[in-house]
Amino acid sequence: MAGHRRTLSGMVVVLTGASSGIGRATALEAARRGARLTLVARGQGQLEAVRAEVEALGAEAIALPVDVSSDEALRSAAEAVVARFGRFDAWVNNAGVAAYATLTDLPLADHRRLFETNYWGTVHGSLAAVAHFRSRPGRGRLVNVGSVNGDVPVPLLSAYSASKHAVKGFTDALRMELLAAGDRIDVVQIKPSGIASALPHHARNHLAAEPRVMPPLYAPELVATSICDALERPVREVTIGLPGGLLRLGMAVAPSLTDRVIAAVVPPITHSRHPLTPTDNLDRPTEGGRIHSPYTRGIPISPYTALQLHRAALKIAGLSLGALWLLARRRRR
Repeated sequence: MAGHRRTLSGMVVVLTGASSGIGRATALEAARRGARLTLVARGQGQLEAVRAEVEALGAEAIALPVDVSSDEALRSAAEAVVARFGRFDAWVNNAGVAAYATLTDLPLADHRRLFETNYWGTVHGSLAAVAHFRSRPGRGRLVNVGSVNGDVPVPLLSAYSASKHAVKGFTDALRMELLAAGDRIDVVQIKPSGIASALPHHARNHLAAEPRVMPPLYAPELVATSICDALERPVREVTIGLPGGLLRLGMAVAPSLTDRVIAAVVPPITHSRHPLTPTDNLDRPTEGGRIHSPYTRGIPISPYTALQLHRAALKIAGLSLGALWLLARRRRR
């Protein structure tokens, strides 16, 4: 799926999970491109800090403290956006939480709470967005932030992987239904590989050590740029970072071998030597709202990701070069 190209300048964008990590980086990138933003997250103080940063960049923004696990609250948020801006053109479901534990050790209450945010938050936001897009002319744009773990799960981040697999299934099915109905709504899924955000430090942790994400780690700004690029030129999905593509290939070609490799490699790497973080954001917002991991800022570029976002341009360039080569050959003859 490739949608119509449009600049972010002047677009009204709703962004969930906007107070830290990928969400905060996306808010700043969208503001630089001229979007008008609605920032959604649970923590009022952190949201106001992001709103101030966005406005300092010259963009217009409102902050709505909302828990995405509540369908009613998100629908009310959508109404508040329309009351302020008259419409919204794009909705980005980015809110997410994590828990580190084996599935047999993870309390069911934690498991359910994680799904309430990651899966049901995506469902609630998507349905609110679709309802609005169907009520107005023009194209709507929906971006759901999943994960490569939705395709290739990993031990100890098991419930998170399962929730992102559910997000993938929901997003793909919704896209098909909107196509069948003839709706003018572009649906994009973003699948980050390992990202140097504060996710391990904000996660509910049942391990004996501070968790970490398997390297290599990419910068949150790379995901933010990809989200904004996809809002301007929608594609079906974008995997952030080559490792995600390689893992998907391994699972497709040799799934049993890939299972064994991941089972042997990931658990030891997941246990770091850093001190344990005393708080998490599973049930309540954490303080700080940082974008980056405290230990690394991550790799800022990925040619693999850039190729996915600009496939149409590359095809045109390739066809043009081919046509020029044929023309030059004919002239030589």
